[in-house]
Amino acid sequence: MKHCRHLFIALVLSFSNTAFSAGETPLKIEVIASDLGVPWGMALMPDNKLLLTQRHGELTLVDLKSKESHNISGLPAVRAQRQGGLFDVVLSPDFKTTSWIYFSYAKNVDGQGATTLARAKLNNNTLTDWQDLLISQSRTKKDYHYGGRIAFDNNHHVFLSVGERGIRSNAQNRLNHAGSILRLNLDGSPAEDNPFIDDANSLPEIWSYGHRNPQGLFFNHATGLLWESEHGPRGGDEINLIKAGKNYGWPVISYGKEYNSPRAVGEGTERADIEAPIKVYIPSIATSSIIQYSGKVFPVWKNNLFVGALKAQHLNRIVLDKDNHASGEFRHFSSVQARIRNIVESPEGWLYLATDQGEILLIKP
Repeated sequence: MKHCRHLFIALVLSFSNTAFSAGETPLKIEVIASDLGVPWGMALMPDNKLLLTQRHGELTLVDLKSKESHNISGLPAVRAQRQGGLFDVVLSPDFKTTSWIYFSYAKNVDGQGATTLARAKLNNNTLTDWQDLLISQSRTKKDYHYGGRIAFDNNHHVFLSVGERGIRSNAQNRLNHAGSILRLNLDGSPAEDNPFIDDANSLPEIWSYGHRNPQGLFFNHATGLLWESEHGPRGGDEINLIKAGKNYGWPVISYGKEYNSPRAVGEGTERADIEAPIKVYIPSIATSSIIQYSGKVFPVWKNNLFVGALKAQHLNRIVLDKDNHASGEFRHFSSVQARIRNIVESPEGWLYLATDQGEILLIKP
């Protein structure tokens, strides 16, 4: 079955150039790893290796040259139920001097799951010095809408996305972390210039709120902009430009509908005090990871957003205008027939994709 799947991908991708616009660079796509669980997060290491999380609670290191892989020990207990599990992995911006690697995962707290930010160091094939930096105040009995994406800014801060954990009202309640983007110092403490740092009706870690299930988070180090992708209900997936202190609407404002009726969620699709998305998907594509392409090897893609699609099974590319509004959309690799969970860009400008079928794919010229 493994070899049949690889042959299928090769045949599909031999015709893939027809799916791209004129002037785009022809592609070569390579299967780096397969037969994994759900590879949720990926971090490119400086020694030509790829560190990846699997949602069921395994951490794997892949040699990108030999394609050999082995599991890393030292993880804590992970609540791997339904959408819960081991989530993102990102190298600290000061990794070369501190060796810190940041993780997010669902932690079991009194029988309930809490989105948690942690860090550790990798010594040979074992994690050491594990630290839970923030066990978010988000736990519920429901094992979905965890969020869990990590991004770093240019000023030694780390962002963490937290879903509303299946309780809609959480997203408008700033006395919990659920339904929010958090901004922390690298040690997990709240950043002192956060927008609600002195608000008695808010937790100090909150950077923005009104989010349903933020599955993608990307900080552009050149522009200083923070991009987010999140799941809507039945329709209404969103791409948002995240700004300090802003309300992104859920569940007061939504472009989606209830699952059990044709009735729209909320009171409408816009309100003056709520930040509007730059892109909405109707019907939903089930957005996952998001990046903004900065490489040179695919010049047509420069500054385009890329978002993985789970339900719609493709890589979604969004062209932006000068005001950072979506001006065009392209859907790539739908013939591969895989839920695209994560996407990262390498220093060379190549793309690595992780699929829910347990594959890591490399896209390069």
